[in-house]
Amino acid sequence: MQPKNARAGMVPGRCKGKAHKPDHLGYAGRRVLVSRKWSNKTLTEHKQDRRTWVLEALGLPDEPVDPHRYIWRPVKPGDPELAPIGVRLLRSVHERQRWRNHINQLQALGDGPNLSATEARAA
Repeated sequence: MQPKNARAGMVPGRCKGKAHKPDHLGYAGRRVLVSRKWSNKTLTEHKQDRRTWVLEALGLPDEPVDPHRYIWRPVKPGDPELAPIGVRLLRSVHERQRWRNHINQLQALGDGPNLSATEARAA
């Protein structure tokens, strides 16, 4: 497929646009920022909407965040209570997978049974 309005000298992978430079790839959130034009919501309001949806899906109350909920202190190297970084990362990945599976189960329950006549053939 050719790009629209292609000109001589254009080379694939050599776009001069900021959006295609490797330094800027992977930044999320543009859809939310642009949607402000039609939704009339700020980024904070979008974030609150997502938070409310997740809490409703999990069946948890939407309580205000307590600023004194956590106490942040620096951890000294070699602290016996601190697990190695690999273990901490695996725990956080596992927790995220549990959340995702739980949300998927709730969505499947909300969608109802799959009554597609062609689902079995496609698999």
